[in-house]
Amino acid sequence: MTRVIETEEHQALRSAVAALGKRYGREYLTRVVAEGDYPDELWSETAKLGYLGANLPEAYGGGGGGIAELSIVLEELGAAGCPLLMLVVSPAICGTVIARFGTEAQKQQWLPGFADGSRTMAFGITEPDAGSNSHRITTTARRDGTDWILSGRKVFISGVDIADATLVVGRTEDARTGRLKPCLFIVPRDADGFGRRPIDMELHGAEKQFELTLDDVRLPADALVGDEDAGLLQLFAGLNPERVMTAAFAIGMGRFALSRAVEYARDRSVWKQPIGAHQAIAHPLAQAHIDLELARLMMQKAAHLYDSGDDVAAGEAANMAKYAAGEACVKAVDQAVHTLGGNGLTREFGLASLITASRVARIAPVSREMILNYVSHQTLGLPKSY
Repeated sequence: MTRVIETEEHQALRSAVAALGKRYGREYLTRVVAEGDYPDELWSETAKLGYLGANLPEAYGGGGGGIAELSIVLEELGAAGCPLLMLVVSPAICGTVIARFGTEAQKQQWLPGFADGSRTMAFGITEPDAGSNSHRITTTARRDGTDWILSGRKVFISGVDIADATLVVGRTEDARTGRLKPCLFIVPRDADGFGRRPIDMELHGAEKQFELTLDDVRLPADALVGDEDAGLLQLFAGLNPERVMTAAFAIGMGRFALSRAVEYARDRSVWKQPIGAHQAIAHPLAQAHIDLELARLMMQKAAHLYDSGDDVAAGEAANMAKYAAGEACVKAVDQAVHTLGGNGLTREFGLASLITASRVARIAPVSREMILNYVSHQTLGLPKSY
């Protein structure tokens, strides 16, 4: 049964991470981004305190928890205004896949570094011509003796410049059917034929976005993660945590925006009483809070199901959590900016930049429309239109 009330351990973790985030805050992250740097100090301290690898096995230096614990870390850092997007990618996606399906050598090579912050890994799935249709992925891998030759393109891949390697989703040909099936490969950042080009984004974040080219990249046999014949199972073992963590990212951002708006509405007086006393201001903020709390409940359910090993149920809940959190975040940010009026567009209050950032959870890692497709087909049993 899914717990509705958090355990004392989870509450303690939430409080401790909130205190860490408060020491850094939005101003720290804004400065780092403006300088074109990465929040290394926050990343290192998060690792030192044991939060970075909260979901990784204790045998490899992790906290022995699950996505439930890691989502708390990301949410609370986000609520403090300093979320770490690479938490979604490195320990959540790549760490989970390697911990579940990697060889012992792969686990030894990567998991301790993920946990102590000394190593990071990016994740490459999106392609220019595939969009949300993962069945159209054209990055292919072919055998050459014991090696693999990987060729293709990826786009909107986060943090490649700071990552030691990228976990790339490619496709291999099934010798029996001739069909292409997904497989996961670890591609070192300095591999011959592995190129990257930064994408000029209106969205300014610490983690840059890249287009990748894989031009006959030769990889050893041990670059393959998991079983060649179980690609989809292994792929979704990483994608479900990605959706849960995206929900945590969105909820944290929404909470940060809402807290700024509530503080402003409590203190700002134009007539005799603070503007927060007026229902036209108070009620939309209350609705935003309710929506964020409801999204968190679904996120907690999804994390619980995933950590308990119920991948099928976790897939449904993770998609719903991501959808709910994305919608709640956008509404919270919009209402926060509106509450502050002109001040909501100033650098001083740090909300205007969230107008663009908040839309990320609606778009990535899968659009809200594709989640509605998933629910209508998988949950409600309605026919497909595509």
